[in-house]
Amino acid sequence: MGFVTTADGTEIFFKDWGSGQPVVFSHGWPLNSDAWDSQARFMAENGYRAIAHDRRGHGRSGQPWNGNDMDTYADDLAHLIETLDLRDAVLVGHSTGGGEVVRYLGRHGSARVSKAVLLGAVPPLMLKTEANPEGLPIEVFDGIRAGVLNDRSQFYQDLSASFYGPGVSQGTRDSFWLMSMACGLKAAVDCVKQFSETDFTADLAGIDVPVLVAHGDADQIVPIADSALKSAELIKDATLKVYPGAPHGLFGDFDAAFNADLLAFVRG
Repeated sequence: MGFVTTADGTEIFFKDWGSGQPVVFSHGWPLNSDAWDSQARFMAENGYRAIAHDRRGHGRSGQPWNGNDMDTYADDLAHLIETLDLRDAVLVGHSTGGGEVVRYLGRHGSARVSKAVLLGAVPPLMLKTEANPEGLPIEVFDGIRAGVLNDRSQFYQDLSASFYGPGVSQGTRDSFWLMSMACGLKAAVDCVKQFSETDFTADLAGIDVPVLVAHGDADQIVPIADSALKSAELIKDATLKVYPGAPHGLFGDFDAAFNADLLAFVRG
């Protein structure tokens, strides 16, 4: 584990397990790299170097007032990859982290990347617009901002239910709450605009590495019809994997199935 310091002085925490070809994980909002522990351990035990960072404003990373935007998230990821001199990396992003991976590829290219994985990811665009009528109305995201600002502790407890769906343990929901509370309030609010209003269409169309697009068809947070199904059509070399009945968050059988699919895709 360690930190890298970005150009604006923000410290980015990361964990670095195992050795071999690097697999780099970007987490969802409002969590941190601990959300990837199952995958990071699994990949490290199977001969890969698993690296996962806390996005700025989240977890153990610095909480600057500025820079809580998708371009800066992507630039922070680039700084981490370049500082560690990672090559032939597989980038894996969940939810907002999927947007971070896509924007990284759009801004920095694939010179250091061999493959990417988007799990329950927000691209191409979550917000309902004239050009994206299947998206969610702005009132949904205004409600998220209001929930975070008014009583974020209770909001995160409530959100964990729809994040994981029925059947999840109270312990897993408590873990979600704990990670969420470690996200700074400014970053938590700013990030809502980034995951909901950022249009990744051009980034997706420019990706030139193989991509696994994985999504649960019971996802209540990022509906599959306006995300994975569209992304798989926009990416030149995409493999779509749909998990029947699976929610947004990884746990139980869904977690185990995704681990197996991730390993197979990286090895393939």
